[in-house]
Amino acid sequence: MDNVNIHRIPSQPLIRQGQSPKIQPSPKQSFLEHLNKAVQPAELKISKHASERLTERNIHISDAEWAHVTEKVNEAKVKGIKESLVLMDQAALIVSAKNSTVITAMDRMEAKDQLFTNIDGTIVLS
Repeated sequence: MDNVNIHRIPSQPLIRQGQSPKIQPSPKQSFLEHLNKAVQPAELKISKHASERLTERNIHISDAEWAHVTEKVNEAKVKGIKESLVLMDQAALIVSAKNSTVITAMDRMEAKDQLFTNIDGTIVLS
């Protein structure tokens, strides 16, 4: 039989005696604070593509209308909607509720003959 040599590695303590482990203090946040931050309504962002479409198609949306759209998109997000079609009087918007981002925009006449795919919710505003 072959000779087997086993060499033991000497174990050393991880913390040298006389030294105390350095523990970095972590910020104290409660579960409620984390939860509130997670469900806090997000401000709606407009993608570069959507911004170009709004300009090209001469679509103007007031601050009050944007606030209403943002509110409804946040409601949809709470209900589990990820991608939504937002129908307004003058425009149709495709919005990622998951990312709080307007993906594209078109006027209502253009949207009339469109097929919208990958949408799991619709918001109708008037």
